[in-house]
Amino acid sequence: MRPWDELRPPTAGRLLYLWRASRDAAEDPMERSLLCNARVLAESCFYQGEPVFRDGEAVLESLTTREMEGLLRRLSSGTALGPAEENPVFDEARFEALWEG
Repeated sequence: MRPWDELRPPTAGRLLYLWRASRDAAEDPMERSLLCNARVLAESCFYQGEPVFRDGEAVLESLTTREMEGLLRRLSSGTALGPAEENPVFDEARFEALWEG
């Protein structure tokens, strides 16, 4: 999973727009759900103020369904904290070094 430090929940209106766009893009309910969830995450995941994913396709290429589900649960539960906020001894620099190495 790509690093992120902030999850920004979409407004209700934006969520409805994303759902409608996904509904029109696919007939299969599973495909619609994946497309919608990917679009929501593309607009919600940020790292140092910049979007982590360029679009929903990038989410689908980068994350497993389990990873997507975990991020979506955080968004819906209001626990949209980044890794550093979850663990007070989390070392962001070390994490980045390990991630890139």
